Parts: sequence; C-alpha cells; structure tokens
Amino acid sequence: MQVGGLSPKIFSKAHNLEHNITMRTALTFASIAAAGAVAYAVYFDYNRRNSPEFRRQLKKRQQKEQKQAAKAQEESKKSKMLAVKKALTEDLAQNPLPTDLSKKEEFFLENVAIGEQLANDPNSKIEAALKFYKALAVYPNPTDIMGIYHKTLPEDVYELLVMMIALQPPAAITNIIGGPGGISGAASAAPAAAAAAAAEAAEAVEAEAVEEMKPSETDLD
Repeated sequence: MQVGGLSPKIFSKAHNLEHNITMRTALTFASIAAAGAVAYAVYFDYNRRNSPEFRRQLKKRQQKEQKQAAKAQEESKKSKMLAVKKALTEDLAQNPLPTDLSKKEEFFLENVAIGEQLANDPNSKIEAALKFYKALAVYPNPTDIMGIYHKTLPEDVYELLVMMIALQPPAAITNIIGGPGGISGAASAAPAAAAAAAAEAAEAVEAEAVEEMKPSETDLD
C-alpha cells in the first residue's frame, strides 16, 4: 500500500529524515543560545570590572529596580490595609460582638471553628482572620489566645489578624493596658498608636509583627 503516492518504506525514511532535521535544528538553536549566554556573561563581567561608566549605569538601574519593588510592595500593603479595614468595619457594624456573658463562650468557639475552616481557603484569608479577631475580642485573656494564634495560625492569616488589631484594638485588649474602653473609642486612634497598644498586650512576638506595619521614615518625608 502506498501513502500519498509513496511506498511505506520511502515514506518512513522521509519521516525519519524530517525528524532528524528537526532535532538537529533544535540542538543548533540551543547551542547558539547557550553560546550567546556565555558571551554575554563574559561581556558583562568584563565591563563590570573595567568600565566605571558601566558600573554607574548598573548601580543606577539596580537602584531604580529596588525603588520600583519597594513602591509596589508599599502599594500592595496599603491596598491590603484598606481591604482589611473595610471588611472589619463592615462586619462589626452588621454583626456586633455579643455583650451577654452567657453567649460569649459559644460565640468564641463558633468563630474559632469557622476561622479554622476558612484559613485553609486561599480566597478567604481576610474572612478567616476576621473570625479569629472576633473570637479574640470576647476572650477573657487575649494575651494567652494571641500566643496560641501565633503558634497555630498560618502566617498570612496571623499577619492579617495583627493588622486588624492594629487598626482597631478590641476592648478586651485596650482594657488590659488602660487604653480606650471599647472598640468605638479605639477606632479613632491613629494606626501607629493602635499598633503600639496591640503590641503591649500581645507579648514580644506580636510586637515585632505590629512594628512592621508602622510608617517608615521615608513615608513620613
């Protein structure tokens, strides 16, 4: 039987020849790319060692890239802060914390359980942190529960939780340190002051996390 007018034997040879040419072409391109990379590395190293102008341009480019990366990181932090603040404010307005002592234990257990489920969902990190925040707000000893949170929560969820405390310290925390007597009073404080309050209540490990969210000297200039 013939294939396209060619015998099977000739067709097979033609197919193998095409395959070999394709492989040789790919290897040739790979060799050219590798040689080009080596040549560029040699050129780059030579100029780095011998050309002051090249070093200045390189340093200038590196500084520009670092500034761009820092700016992007800062914008990401601000965006996250706004999203956290919005979620926290809206949830507390729609679902106030219980004031009845008999309901606080059930409220605490329920929010911790939901928070643990949400913490495993990459799309529900803020919601998970919010549940742990509300559980913390009704817990009688927030310092103890913060220590447990730090050891057991995923790092990104814990970071969001600390951010919430910095933005709006629960009354349980502010009462311990002699701060404002409730959430509404704490909400009017500046984020940096709120962060300091949260740090005092949550031991040294929490203090480090809160410190990272304070404005840098560059931001204040």
